[in-house]
Amino acid sequence: MKRNIKLNSVLPLLFLISSIAGADEGDYKHILKKNYQLVYDSPNYVQTISDMFTDGMFYGRLRSNTFLYNWEEETASQNSHFITGIGGSLVYKTATFLDTDLTAGLYYSKAFFDEDSDSVSSLKSGKDLLSRYDYSKGDGRAMAVLGQAYLSYKGLPETEIRVGRQLVETFYTKSNDTKMIPNTFDGVVVKNRTIPNTALKIAYLTKQKLRDHTTSHSVLMYDDSDTANKSTWNGNDDSAMHKGLSYTNLTAAGKETDAPLITGDFSNRYIENLKLDASFYVVPDLLSQAMAEANYRAKVGKIVITPGIRYIKQFDNGAGEIGGASYNGNLAGVSGASGGYKDANSLDSQMIAARLVGIYKNYNINLGYSNVLDEADLVTPWRGFPTAGYTRSMARYNWMANTKSYRAQLTINSNQSGAYEDLVTQLSFLHTDADESKGYFDENYYYIGFIQNIPSMSDLQWRLRLGYTDTKELYADSLDSRLEINYLF
Repeated sequence: MKRNIKLNSVLPLLFLISSIAGADEGDYKHILKKNYQLVYDSPNYVQTISDMFTDGMFYGRLRSNTFLYNWEEETASQNSHFITGIGGSLVYKTATFLDTDLTAGLYYSKAFFDEDSDSVSSLKSGKDLLSRYDYSKGDGRAMAVLGQAYLSYKGLPETEIRVGRQLVETFYTKSNDTKMIPNTFDGVVVKNRTIPNTALKIAYLTKQKLRDHTTSHSVLMYDDSDTANKSTWNGNDDSAMHKGLSYTNLTAAGKETDAPLITGDFSNRYIENLKLDASFYVVPDLLSQAMAEANYRAKVGKIVITPGIRYIKQFDNGAGEIGGASYNGNLAGVSGASGGYKDANSLDSQMIAARLVGIYKNYNINLGYSNVLDEADLVTPWRGFPTAGYTRSMARYNWMANTKSYRAQLTINSNQSGAYEDLVTQLSFLHTDADESKGYFDENYYYIGFIQNIPSMSDLQWRLRLGYTDTKELYADSLDSRLEINYLF
């Protein structure tokens, strides 16, 4: 580090750890999985509407996240910084009455950082601990939001219907709850298992609320309507958002600025050892994608080997003429007006990916490859990552056009059920071969991560993740460090 870290920034984390260290271990009402998804022990069915509420269950979570981002060389746009946050959530689920139940979840986050040395605009991974938009309006560094509020109905055979604000876990949409408040959506989700060995999920989503927002926004609009007052921090400002699909450009083209997101998953295990998956998304009159994947599981002695392949096709339904082929929304790159793209006004694109996964006892090895063809960037700004499970590592976006990636990953002890009382270790090396004519550059990325539930207090979990970027770009090397503490009750 090239500067001192002030003690008062560390105190909130130390206070949280000390305050929960003496808590009693409780029964598992909910479990935090390695992928950050919570699994709930749901309440039972009841016979009266009064019991529906009195027999409901509360699920509490205290958490702290600390981020240290260190650039090899600081510049006007690259500022090493430290930020920590404390907060948590309280989720309530009613019991089920007449096949119906309700869920509501309140979330809170309070960020601590030194604005004098760490400008809020320079924050990277730690920016999600607060709403930068609210902070720019003088509303402080805390967020309190209603993250979940939905009704669930299970009265149809093998079917569940959820209506309201909810976590939506599909291939293209994720809660991605790696910070303090999850990514949520407003809409309708239908899950069905009527077809044997097949799971279906369809979602119609009208709004999204990213992790660092206190209000919902359009699923596919970059809000440049009032840039002087930081409107870009109030719309879809996800790192993977296509900035050319802005309020200004959509309005000029006569397109809706609040078009819905329609997405769905299909998963089939009819053939023994073969898992087939397909997914799609549609944003009407703008853009759509389809994904197909196959994974075959085979046992060779004591080793389980699973080769997999994934194909993605992106369809331009009008978005390319509005925003261009680059998701940065700016084609004035090193190759001139085209930005290095063969068709600067088309978002038609494709990706192919392959992997080989081997499991031996408590060891999991994943060798992955992905190739986005030299057409257009892939657009998926809903925290579902096209290269996930193949060449996706922490904070790495490698689905720009003409990009090839190669990753080797080793995971130890990830096959535990329930709490991870044995230390889970994950190491990976990622090489990205990017197209410099489009303004990107090659890099090597080294990652190591740890997860463990304290054996003597299994409701308390810590996570440490470290990612180092080594590039050919001058002064672009950096270290991304993340420490998280979770206590479930």
